[in-house]
Amino acid sequence: MLTTRGYRLESFENVLGRTLDGHAGAPAPPGIEVRRSGDDEFEAWLSVVADSVARPDVQGVPWHEEFPRETYELAERDAARAGVLRYAAFRDGTLAGGAGLRLTDGIAQFAGAATSPAHRRHGVQTALLTARLGDAAAAGCEIGVIVTQPGSKSQQNAQRRGFDLLYTRAVLVKNLPSCDAAATTS
Repeated sequence: MLTTRGYRLESFENVLGRTLDGHAGAPAPPGIEVRRSGDDEFEAWLSVVADSVARPDVQGVPWHEEFPRETYELAERDAARAGVLRYAAFRDGTLAGGAGLRLTDGIAQFAGAATSPAHRRHGVQTALLTARLGDAAAAGCEIGVIVTQPGSKSQQNAQRRGFDLLYTRAVLVKNLPSCDAAATTS
């Protein structure tokens, strides 16, 4: 029905959730430290996260959405102004990744985790998730949600930390005439 209206299937996303009662955090792997990221290191945090997002992990179903770096950076700046908490992960003293956490009405939304390619497969994302789970539980949140690509390392990490698949959603895109095409036909 939607394809007859000009939409096309672009990809799928999995939405996972878990209760946060009785969260027991696992220690970070040796050499990895996770902490809240303050405003004083925002630019460094943003640079690492934006670089990491620009080079996505290709395990699992590929992510088809691509945005210019400037668009991604603006979205992260907006998230910071909206109060999304930032976390930085350091591997052997080097900023290796970052993530966000939004706390609203007892719900913790785990967002924007990204690990620099050189530091992937060393427990950085798991350490970021564990730290945020602990903080969300300590803040009194009852439920946590996260969105991942189906079959991705992110989904595997979330499921190892107790998240269960709630549903899969289809991402549909409608091709609109570009502004340039519309201008040339006017």
